[in-house]
Amino acid sequence: MWTLPEATEVAKPNETRGKEAELAAVDCDSTKVGRKHDFRDTLQALDTHNAVQTLDKTIANLETELSAARTLQESFLNGSPVSQEYKASESSGRRKYLMVIGINTAFSSRKRRDSIRNTWMPQGEKRKKLEEEKGIIIRFVIGHSSAISGGIVDRAIAAEDRKHGDFMRLDHVEGYLELSGKTKTYFATAVALWDANFYVKVDDDVHVNIATLGQILSKHISRPRVYTGCMKSGPVLSDKEVRYYEPEHWKFGDKYFRHATGQLYAISKDLATYISLNKHVLHKYVNEDVSLGAWFIGLDVEHIDDRRLCCGTPPDCEWKAQAGNTCAASFDWRCSGICNTVENIQGVHNKCGESEKALWTASF
Repeated sequence: MWTLPEATEVAKPNETRGKEAELAAVDCDSTKVGRKHDFRDTLQALDTHNAVQTLDKTIANLETELSAARTLQESFLNGSPVSQEYKASESSGRRKYLMVIGINTAFSSRKRRDSIRNTWMPQGEKRKKLEEEKGIIIRFVIGHSSAISGGIVDRAIAAEDRKHGDFMRLDHVEGYLELSGKTKTYFATAVALWDANFYVKVDDDVHVNIATLGQILSKHISRPRVYTGCMKSGPVLSDKEVRYYEPEHWKFGDKYFRHATGQLYAISKDLATYISLNKHVLHKYVNEDVSLGAWFIGLDVEHIDDRRLCCGTPPDCEWKAQAGNTCAASFDWRCSGICNTVENIQGVHNKCGESEKALWTASF
């Protein structure tokens, strides 16, 4: 908080002139000015630097805990049930994970979810093993159908979750024009539930190679404030009749700033914490990938453009896999995802998917 100085702390003109006179009277002998720096001063400076680093780390940890507490409090105030995973993490102590992968999905996308479960997402005990041995969490991310949950589609998701146990339910009302809000809530909820190095958002019509994604992100663990994906700066669409119309187009000019395409992107823990702490004042644009990029403007963020996060479907990803450059994510640009996902994702997996052995032998 900004505090006003006490009256006794305000410098008086007479005092200022007196100090200037004292400085003028000081002996400026060059032998005194050029004295060798005491080695003890150097040690003291090093100790101070280490103390500042330790304090910064402590503050970052406290901010994360504060974010988690706020999310829990809001769940209570809104009448939302507290996740069992949150209760377990609080009682057993928060372990460190490599990454949390949140798969953005909708109520009508049951077949897409099943196609992912049958291809690149481990199931049952294998998914638990992935969490315990590799530190990788994977969940389908979805909110509620209305402010008052309990409708027929909410009950269908609850039944599906009882069967598979692979959902993260958000305190959020679903809607296409609410994707920015969903993204914000996802990061705030995920950072409260799991202490991870990275938080990934991916659409449910994208094929992912988990080991390759983990290897890519693990190289950036030591870097602060990482924002990675396939960076772009496309045209701002002001025509109401076209897809991806931008109602606030007048704010941008002709082209957007550089931001990651929305099919898959990842941010480090400190950025997810930043979103959680400031979610009530972060502006939501209609396009969620634009919103995320806008939230980081003005911050000291490292934008990492990695084209392995946006390969095309076969033959593109197939040729790259054969050349030893396995893609982390594959989709069709013209469809903003795999075209006819349910029918085609198995073929993408067969030709571009990494082997199961690659996942279990990977070292991050």
